[in-house]
Amino acid sequence: MNKMIAYYSASGVTAEKARELASEIGADVHEIAPAEKYTSADLDWTNRKSRSTMEMKDPSSRPELAEKTTDLSQYDTVYIGFPIWWGVAPRVINTFIENNDLAGKKIGIFATSGGSGIGAAIKDLQRKYPGLDIRGGKLLNGSVNGDIL
Repeated sequence: MNKMIAYYSASGVTAEKARELASEIGADVHEIAPAEKYTSADLDWTNRKSRSTMEMKDPSSRPELAEKTTDLSQYDTVYIGFPIWWGVAPRVINTFIENNDLAGKKIGIFATSGGSGIGAAIKDLQRKYPGLDIRGGKLLNGSVNGDIL
């Protein structure tokens, strides 16, 4: 079974957990990178006009990716990781899911967070993408031990 870890990381924390998980389960790693990198000002969630705040206020926002599509054809299982933003996945994750063919793949979700749980983020993705096999996942704020599915 071939596995891919696809992740978006704003500050490097999620990237570290993605590498740890990949090492634990023997998976390839792919960074989900926005076409326009987020600056510190963009990520200021206390600023109601910051880029991240504006994107998260708009459920239809789909930030462009640096790599429009990713070849996932050789993978049976895809793990998607991200920091929790406003209780859910950042909109760049929606762009990734919508730009790529994930049909027929097992999908695991992992996230990092300063205070939110992962349950709402998983339920939100399952609701938005009912045709995908999103099986759940885990918050990876601590050490990574074994598979999350």
